[in-house]
Amino acid sequence: MNQSHSPAWEAIETASRDELNALQLERLKQTLKLAYDKVPHYREAFEQSGVTPESLQDLESLSNFPFTLKQDLRKNYPFGMFAVPREEVLRIHASSGTTGQPTVVGYTRKDVDTWAHVMARTIWACGGRPGDLAHVAYGYGLFTGGLGAHYGAEKLGCTVIPVSGGLTERQVRLIHDFQPALIMVTPSYLLALAEEFDRQELDARDSSLRIGICGAEPWTPSMRKEIEDRFQMQCLDIYGLSEVIGPGVSSECIEEKDGLYIWEDHFYPEIIDPQTGEVLPDGEAGELVITSLTKEAFPIIRYRTRDLTRLLPGKNRTMRRMEKVTGRSDDMMIVRGVNVFPTQIEEILLEDSRLSPNYMIELSREGALDAMTVLCEPRESELSAEVSEDIVNSLVSHIKNRIGVTAMVRVEPQGGIERSAGKARRIVDKRPKN
Repeated sequence: MNQSHSPAWEAIETASRDELNALQLERLKQTLKLAYDKVPHYREAFEQSGVTPESLQDLESLSNFPFTLKQDLRKNYPFGMFAVPREEVLRIHASSGTTGQPTVVGYTRKDVDTWAHVMARTIWACGGRPGDLAHVAYGYGLFTGGLGAHYGAEKLGCTVIPVSGGLTERQVRLIHDFQPALIMVTPSYLLALAEEFDRQELDARDSSLRIGICGAEPWTPSMRKEIEDRFQMQCLDIYGLSEVIGPGVSSECIEEKDGLYIWEDHFYPEIIDPQTGEVLPDGEAGELVITSLTKEAFPIIRYRTRDLTRLLPGKNRTMRRMEKVTGRSDDMMIVRGVNVFPTQIEEILLEDSRLSPNYMIELSREGALDAMTVLCEPRESELSAEVSEDIVNSLVSHIKNRIGVTAMVRVEPQGGIERSAGKARRIVDKRPKN
């Protein structure tokens, strides 16, 4: 790997494991103290577990500290998990959750700089270089994708084209006219762009794009191959989540494309058994747990991501790799890069007195994009066409406004939704597996 003259590469990436572990232990002690001293939730949680920051003697003893769950963040909505005064928070991002109430995260100026730094390192690992034109097609706003990619690309020295999502016809025209080398985008939307190239009678293989940096949703090796074949480009996987920092937690390396390097000087990973919470050795599959090491406004301790993967040794870097996420330990759906839970849909349905509590969610794929259809049924035996249309329009609007995804809605006859004597089947996934 050519490391010379890189504004993103650092010596810590190939330092000895002992040097890296020593840095992690130092930063972990600082983070635990910050959380204990400044965040009432962590002080209470630590004391209930019988630990204090001084209980950490080595990295292994982190397993004695309590987990942080998404519901902990919701209980402390909006700013209760901040470790600095709100006035010192430079940026706020948020993501929706199972109840529709967002989980809120904050960033100090130093946090924003750290985020830009790890994203610059990510883009470099993916093959981006200073001076490259970078087309950012992640959404901007409370979602961390767009701004995370934007700041990282600028930090690396790229020329950023902040297109955001949507307006597919315009996206293709800008790619054709501006000639970017990089595109940062969800993989499913990249395939939608390929279809738009075809519609405009342009050959995507002749485009300027040479690297796609893709995240925000799971995607298969077969989807990667299709994208790379259609664009004649390299396509790499990145990983992150807003509760930890946003995109920039881990990244594939363009020279390997075999697992995602976790930037372990900023994030400490563990793999646990999702049922028992027991820490598993490297190489065993389980749920990813992450502790931040350098965040100021929103330190996160042993956050259960619910993502299933395993830790692998590094190759051209000392830092460990995480295998591509294989799924989740809960029932979250990811539709076009948006996290969706059945209980979010249920909450919206139950606000309409005309509907019964019975519902089902069908997931399918239309071309390159995921589609979600919500099946519901009325409380009354018959509904007029006008009432049914009003229900459909209302649900489509509420789901879009509150969850952020466009869904189709179908009103079934009363009794038309499958019943179960045991656990109700809420999700029917008709998407192809490969």
